[in-house]
Amino acid sequence: MTGKTQTSNVTNKNDPRSLNSRVFIGNLNTAVVSKADIEAIFAKYGKIVGCSVHKGYAFVQYVSERNARAAVDGENARVIAGQPLGKTRFHFC
Repeated sequence: MTGKTQTSNVTNKNDPRSLNSRVFIGNLNTAVVSKADIEAIFAKYGKIVGCSVHKGYAFVQYVSERNARAAVDGENARVIAGQPLGKTRFHFC
């Protein structure tokens, strides 16, 4: 093991325990911003157990709701690659 945090490519949208610890990031320039960039930015709020990046948006899955809330509070007005993030929020499926 390299010591790096291992994250999956997708979050588990079927696990009811994880719904409150998932963060949606919108208005994301995914032509410039990578999954590794998202993980680096959001890792300071807690352990990331999943991250998925799609065209224009991403999801970050944390271990706990407390970590997700901290990320939402801390990154809501952030600008990445010259674009302000869309409303960063919890995503309830």
